[in-house]
Amino acid sequence: MRWRRVVSQIGRSVTVWAVSTATMLVLAGILPDFQLQSPDGDSATRIAMTAALGAGAFGVLSAVVWPLLVRLLLLVPALVLGLLVFFLNGSLLLVALRINPSGQSEAAPETAVIVAAVMSAVASATGGALAVRDDDAYRHRLSRLATRRRRSHPPCPATPGTVFLQLDGVGHDVLTAAVAKGLMPTVAGWLAATHRLTPWRTDWSSQTGASQLGILHGSTFDVPAFRWYEKEHREVMVCNRPTSAAELQRRAIERTADGGLLTLDGASRGNLFSGGAGEQALVLSIATRRRGRENRSRAGYFAYFADPANAVRTALSFFAEAAREIGQAGRARLRRQRPRVKRGGLYPFVRAFATVVERDVVVAAVMGDLLGGRTAVYADLVAYDEVAHHSGPHSRDTEKVLQRLDRSLALIEKAAEHAPRQYRIVVLSDHGQSPGETFHSRYGLTLGDLVRAGCGLHVPRRAERTHSGTEARAAVRAALRRPVEEGGGKHRPPRGSEPIVLASGNLGLISFPDVPHRMTKEELDARHPALLTTLANHPGIGFLLVRSEAHGGVVLGAYGAEIPLDRLDSHAGPLGAFGPGAGEAVRRTHAFPHTADIMVNSCYDPQSGEVLAFEEQIGSHGGLGGAQGRPFLLSPVCVSAPVGEGEELVGAEAVHGVLRRWLREADGPQVPLPAEGERAA
Repeated sequence: MRWRRVVSQIGRSVTVWAVSTATMLVLAGILPDFQLQSPDGDSATRIAMTAALGAGAFGVLSAVVWPLLVRLLLLVPALVLGLLVFFLNGSLLLVALRINPSGQSEAAPETAVIVAAVMSAVASATGGALAVRDDDAYRHRLSRLATRRRRSHPPCPATPGTVFLQLDGVGHDVLTAAVAKGLMPTVAGWLAATHRLTPWRTDWSSQTGASQLGILHGSTFDVPAFRWYEKEHREVMVCNRPTSAAELQRRAIERTADGGLLTLDGASRGNLFSGGAGEQALVLSIATRRRGRENRSRAGYFAYFADPANAVRTALSFFAEAAREIGQAGRARLRRQRPRVKRGGLYPFVRAFATVVERDVVVAAVMGDLLGGRTAVYADLVAYDEVAHHSGPHSRDTEKVLQRLDRSLALIEKAAEHAPRQYRIVVLSDHGQSPGETFHSRYGLTLGDLVRAGCGLHVPRRAERTHSGTEARAAVRAALRRPVEEGGGKHRPPRGSEPIVLASGNLGLISFPDVPHRMTKEELDARHPALLTTLANHPGIGFLLVRSEAHGGVVLGAYGAEIPLDRLDSHAGPLGAFGPGAGEAVRRTHAFPHTADIMVNSCYDPQSGEVLAFEEQIGSHGGLGGAQGRPFLLSPVCVSAPVGEGEELVGAEAVHGVLRRWLREADGPQVPLPAEGERAA
């Protein structure tokens, strides 16, 4: 059997070499600056020999020299390396032509870039087409695509492993609609035969920072929003800032006394947090550390780009996706589509990074983990979330993204079939997205402007828009080795009494930095008598949460509504439109140490499911209202049911408990259970 595999591999290599030779001959006939013969002319045989030797030399250089070049460029930002792909590939071709003893072949530098890119793409496609013909070859190809193979290969346990795939921002309603439309045949096949679909409900802070921290580390305590101001530190915490992510992870581990879901033999790929995994790539919480054994955040990029075929294919797809976004944005403008946000500037490249580069690298890393026999893997695919923010959660743009994500799931499923142990594939989301126009576009002012007006402060004529901060943008910054955002990380407020207004989707947070404690309603009324009334009665605002000296905490709404938190179960007041669980979520957030002086949730229309984002997003999440708070959990029927019949799965901490239970059922990593009473409130 071994010699047959060797012969098969030799045959495939020869075929790829022959196809590359033919490609080089065709390009030499098409491109005027690419010559495979001397100025005096050569015979067809000599030209063919020159092409064959050139293709062979290029293949050898790509296999041997390319990984060394990538290793030498470890200090170059990952995205810069991606842009260098074509230059490096063209340079290798020029070297191959220069050392070719068969003739005086030459090419202009810009032509060499084109020839090298086409040859790499053709060779990759040919190798892939040949490899899928037999299982051993296909497994070998998957191994080459894998980015982080385990350095040691101990015998795999007989127990099954588990891979958790997070489809960022895909709500339960979006997934079911996509399956019904035939957009996700892989998921549809699983639902028909091997998996069950369970919705779950997020906390008030329906965003990746809180949900993924809860899922991976078992605690969402004191994460009131995507960004918030901490008075004692005089700092704005932002979930997708590496320094903040590292601190949130540290606090969660300290609170739970548990390293995380992936503590033993786990891998974390493309996440905000590590989950305690020993193998980490593209993990934001370690992105600011110096490179070393303990910091492999960016290693996934270099391991992936070490294969020139991967590099060329992903680079071409990157620019194609950027062009696709420019075209889609142009059509939306011509059609005067509403709602709509600006999609120019660098956004096409941010989208291309999320939907192409990060997807390819993360999927390849997961396949490597499966083929290496790792016990537990958790990976985040952010493509849908990024596109839905700007195109809307139910747009044609996002449907195309869902189709490509489904193909990624199919590829991972195929890799699992070739893994050295059985794998259970769990797919889940961290939140959904609610549609709707922005607060600014509907009312012509931002939440900050409204707060300033209520405080009697000057409101500028031209409102300054609140730009969105998403996981993809943070990943781009980390890849560029510029991970800190929003003014360098520390927010140093002026000495005056002006409030700090922050936005997290349709959730707003207002803090007064000159007051060291969380202000009460009574203090706010004494200081700014019109502020709470101005906010509560604005048609774009659903409700407020403030601390109260008389009641501990109160929810404020229009027309003077004021409901103490301990009476919300009997009289929901302005929370009634937000559905079951809203009161419980608000009470829990009220107990956080860093809840803002005023918590503001935008209005919600139960009929349309729309909210008004305080950021520049037409698909948003972060607060209460609609599909944003209803993600999904897709699990194999071979594991125990997430919850009992008639019960509801509420909160990311509860999801963490379910995932840990499944790992224990498979005799996987024995994550220690917290002591009684130690679980986060």
